[in-house]
Amino acid sequence: MKTPPLQSKLPNVGTTIFTVMSALAAEKNAVNLGQGFPDFNCDPKLVDVVTDAMKQGLNQYPPMTGVPVLRDAIAAKIRALHGRDYSAASEITVTAGATQAIITIILAIVHAGDEVIVLEPCYDSYVPNSALAGGVPVRVPLTPGTFRPDFDKIAAAITPKTRAIIINSPHNPSGTVWTANEMLRLQEILAPTNVLLISDEVYEHMVFDGQQHQSASRFPGLAARAFIVSSFGKTYHVTGWKVGYVAAPAALTLEFRKVHQFNVFTVNTPVQYGLATYMADPKPYLELPAFYQHKRDLFRAGLERTKFKLLPCEGTYFQSVDISDVSELGETEFCKWLTSEIGVAAIPLSAFYGNGFDQRVVRFCFAKKDETLNAALQRLQAL
Repeated sequence: MKTPPLQSKLPNVGTTIFTVMSALAAEKNAVNLGQGFPDFNCDPKLVDVVTDAMKQGLNQYPPMTGVPVLRDAIAAKIRALHGRDYSAASEITVTAGATQAIITIILAIVHAGDEVIVLEPCYDSYVPNSALAGGVPVRVPLTPGTFRPDFDKIAAAITPKTRAIIINSPHNPSGTVWTANEMLRLQEILAPTNVLLISDEVYEHMVFDGQQHQSASRFPGLAARAFIVSSFGKTYHVTGWKVGYVAAPAALTLEFRKVHQFNVFTVNTPVQYGLATYMADPKPYLELPAFYQHKRDLFRAGLERTKFKLLPCEGTYFQSVDISDVSELGETEFCKWLTSEIGVAAIPLSAFYGNGFDQRVVRFCFAKKDETLNAALQRLQAL
C-alpha cells in the first residue's frame, strides 16, 4: 500500500529545541530550567472554583466568543490597569491559550505575500504562523546584548507590503521590558501606515523593580490597530489549561472571530467560569510581580557565585546569561553539555533566531520552587 506524498507547508520545521532539551533533561535526571513552565501548583482556590463549575453542570459548549462573565472580568481588568475601555461583547474573545490566539490573528489578517515583521529573538511560533498564512516573515533584530528595539531598523523594514508587526513585552527570551517612550516611538512610526500590531503580553504581570507594564492598550494610536494577547496560564500558574484572550477594536475582532470559530470554535467551559469567579479578587495578579521578583533575586544571587555573566532581567520568568567565561562551546552544544554533565537544562538563545545567531547567551527559567532553584544553583556553582 502506498501513502501519497505531500509537500510540507513547514519544510524547515523539525523537533524544537524545547522538546530536545526536556527529553535530555529527563534522560539525565537534570534539573530542568529549560522549558518555561512552573513546577509548583496553582492556588487551590482556583481549582475549587473550576471544580464547582463542573459540579454545577457548566460542561457544555459556551458561546464561541467566551462566556460573558469572563469577558466582562477581562474588560474590567484592562480598564482598571490600563485605562482602555474594551467592549466585552464585541472586543474581547477568549482563546485556547495565547499561541492559538496568535495564529488565529495571523490567519485572519495576513494574505499571501503580505509581510509580517518579527523582532528577533522571538517566540518560536511567530514565523511558522506567518508562513502558514502565506505571509513573508521579515526578521528585524533587537539590539544584541540589550535586546532593546532598534527603531531605525524597524522603520526601515516597513514597506507597502507590511501587514503586521509582532512585539512581545515583557520579552521572551531576554526578560526585557519596553518603556513608555519605546511604545510611543513605535506609535509614531506606525501612525502614517496601515500596519496592524500584534502585542504579545503574556508576561504582563511579571514586571520587576517597580516598573509598570506598558500595554499597547495604554496608547491610543497603538490600541486602535492592535490585537492584544494575554494568557491565564502564565498569570495563574496553569499553563496546561491553555486559556488566554485577545482584546482588539470591534472591526478587528470581527475578522478575528471569523477564523476563531473555525479554528477551535470555543474554549473549555468550566475553566472559563472558574477563572471569572477567581478574577473577582485582583490580589493574585497584583502580587505576582513580587512573587516572581523573589525568585529572580534568589536565582540571580546564586548565579553571582558562578562564572556566568548575568544579563538584566526586567520581567518574565527567564534569566539570560553570557557563557563566554564558562565554556568555548556554542550555545546549543553548551546546553547539551550542561544538561548531560552538570545536570541543569537551559535553552540556547540561538533557537529564537532564524539564522541561529550565536552570541554565547543561554536562557534559564526560574518559575520553579525555591528548592528546585537551589538544587540547580548548587550544581552550577560547581562549574
